[in-house]
Amino acid sequence: MAWKDVFSYVRAVAANKGVTQGETRADDDVPLGARIGSVVQIQMSPIIRAQTNGSLIAMPAAADTRILAVSQIRLQPDTELYRLYLDKGDDAADEKFLQVFCGDDGKVSEVLYCTQLARVIPETADDQDAYTGVAGYGLGDAGYTLWREQLADMLGAAELATAFGESDRLDYTRDAGRPDAQFVSPFKGRETRIDDAAGMHGLRQEMYFMPYVRQLADGSREYLLITTEIVESIDGDANKRGIHVDFVIGIPMEQERIVIQ
Repeated sequence: MAWKDVFSYVRAVAANKGVTQGETRADDDVPLGARIGSVVQIQMSPIIRAQTNGSLIAMPAAADTRILAVSQIRLQPDTELYRLYLDKGDDAADEKFLQVFCGDDGKVSEVLYCTQLARVIPETADDQDAYTGVAGYGLGDAGYTLWREQLADMLGAAELATAFGESDRLDYTRDAGRPDAQFVSPFKGRETRIDDAAGMHGLRQEMYFMPYVRQLADGSREYLLITTEIVESIDGDANKRGIHVDFVIGIPMEQERIVIQ
């Protein structure tokens, strides 16, 4: 089915055709054969290796074995991503998900294992303009720096030492646009996330997105995905709105290291 408006689509089908919620699946055609409730097995070696080489990526928790939600992200001008959520980040927990990018031929070309590092609320209009790139700076700048002091309350001493070494900063480079451009407007689009197979629960949100990247000690890549999310509706209720900025760490995963059943 098309993901353009999954909530109204499923409700219309149920109302017009008299089908029950359990007879309609809204999670068809998700990459890697994933469905809500699918069991996920991820080889830990790439994550352990990334951590050893200074990555801020977090290990999956013991309970992160099922897909709790799936989403499709459409970014202008013509980019489509999927997220398979192992933790939705509800109840003050941190999000964990597999981000999947498919090429023009529909085949999976990249998978990132991602864990949320932090979430902030832009409280002023100036903050919101910077985090959406409207100001012409901020999200979309050529680089982004994480400071040891910023993460001191989130990470233990050993984790800080592994990630930062003797430095007080981690520098990331924008992974989009011309390298010599001081600013590139962030990708803009919308995420539709469904939390059950019938598509009756979930959310829709507007997104401003920019990936940044740095090289770890072994030469592998670590991504810092910064996304400003403006919630438009939750479970189809347009009165539930809000804005936040997610800082997410991602590392590339070979498809063969992920088994979804």
